[in-house]
Formats: sequence, structure tokens, C-alpha cells
Amino acid sequence: MTAVLEIGGTHVAAALVESDGARVSRRASRPLDPRGSAEEILGAVVRCAGELRAPAGLVWGVAVPGPFDHEKGIARFRGVGKFDDLYGIDVRSVLLDGVWPRPADVVFLNDAHAFLLGEWRAGAARGERRCAGITLGTGVGSAFIADGEIRRDGPGVPPQGRVDLLKWAGAPLEDTVSRRAVLARYGDPDADVRDVAARARDGDRRSRRVLDEAFTALGAVLAPCLRDFRASSLVVGGSMAQSWDLVRPSLRSGLGDTPVRVRRGLLGGDAALVGAAGYVSASRR
Repeated sequence: MTAVLEIGGTHVAAALVESDGARVSRRASRPLDPRGSAEEILGAVVRCAGELRAPAGLVWGVAVPGPFDHEKGIARFRGVGKFDDLYGIDVRSVLLDGVWPRPADVVFLNDAHAFLLGEWRAGAARGERRCAGITLGTGVGSAFIADGEIRRDGPGVPPQGRVDLLKWAGAPLEDTVSRRAVLARYGDPDADVRDVAARARDGDRRSRRVLDEAFTALGAVLAPCLRDFRASSLVVGGSMAQSWDLVRPSLRSGLGDTPVRVRRGLLGGDAALVGAAGYVSASRR
């Protein structure tokens, strides 16, 4: 049994994952205010972890977005619109001291890596030798797996394994593909992405054009990476993947003739939890 946490932009989830590495047996969740104080954010994380009543002495796996020093467990958020008050805090020490019963250790990994590891272990990428994953939400997360291991460099892998560092039309990719970018292009301050998607389904041309342009651009940026990496599948998750009927056609169009299967993640909110548990198991070998 492994205890895990997923710290997202608006929530924290805690879970116990069974020894088979694919089944979540117990879970808890709490909302997070990403603009809250460090005390508020970390307090919510510690309370959520405590609700599991996990056995003492477990190694916990924590999936958390960047910028974050995952090796040392220190937050590096600055100027990204979330968790700014955590900058420089040793989150590992906070969890080791605050979670009860006490963990033996805490290990961290990128949330997009955790998503793809979970889908590789038990979801849409199961059995794939080489695959890539994208999470679409407040930004664009990415991961590349070869033979069960996350790759951060090599042919087709962008710097640090981060697609968000690539550019489209001379600007950072997230200026075109992100919640912020979609809403800015749409121009309705009262709308969220789900509203834009609903209007596109109802036949609103402007909504459909904004989404088409964003996901076609994403496909065009990914295409050379996937070809060079020799990925057999691309798995997509995150909040925007809930509009899969709108995302997939444009993404596939942008990919052109790239020989890759495009799939939506199968595990939903469990993907990162399962992936974090797998990461803990691998780190203890």
C-alpha cells in the first residue's frame, strides 16, 4: 500500500493505492486557493493527508506542478499566478513534520509525469513502449515515457521535457494553448473554458474558431517532437480534455500525418495518484 498526494491548481487529493499499483482504495480531497497564504495552502494539504489515516512509516508520493524542485521538495513558484506565497518553502519538511501518522519519507514528481505514469501503468498508455502525455488546464504539462521511465532529454524531448518551453508563432506556446489564452482570445470576461466549449457545440462560430486554433497549434508544435521521439501514442488529460469531442479533431489536424494514436486518458482523477504510487515503488528499488 502506498500513500499519495496530488496538489493541483484548485484542489488537493490524497489517496491510498493498493499494492497492485492500480487501485485507489481510499481517498480524500479539499479545495485549494492558489492565491492563498502559505499557511492556508499547506494547512489544507496537511489536513487532507491526515484524513487518510495512513499507516505510519510509509513513503508518500506527491505529484505537484512546476516550477518546483522535485528532488529537494522546495517550492519555486514565482510569477505563474498560483502558489506564489510558497516560494522557497521546504514542502518536504512541512509534510514530514505535519502529517500524522508520520511518513518515513516524502518524494515528489511533476504532476504531468505522474499523469502519464498512471496511464502507462493502468490506463490509455498501458503496454506502450514509447508514449507521450499532455495535460491541458491552466497551462500545458507534458511527459515522455520510454520503457516505463520518464525521459527528460534525448531525440524529440523538448528542454527539461517541457512542451510549455516551446514556441508557436514566435511566442510561448501557453500564449496560445492554456485556459488564460483561450479566454483572452474569446474575449468574454464572464466566460470560462467550459462555457466556450458549450457555445461551440451549440454552433457559435467564434467559440469553435478559438478552440480549433488553440488545439491545431498544439498539434503542430507536438508533431516533430512525437516523430523524433518515435511515440506510438499521445495521451491527453487535464480539465480541457473533458471537451474531448472538440479537442481531438483539432489536435489530430495539427498533428497531420504524424504516426501516433491520440487518446484521452482513461483514469480521470486517479491517473496522477496511480502514477505517484508507481514512482514511489520505483524509487525504493
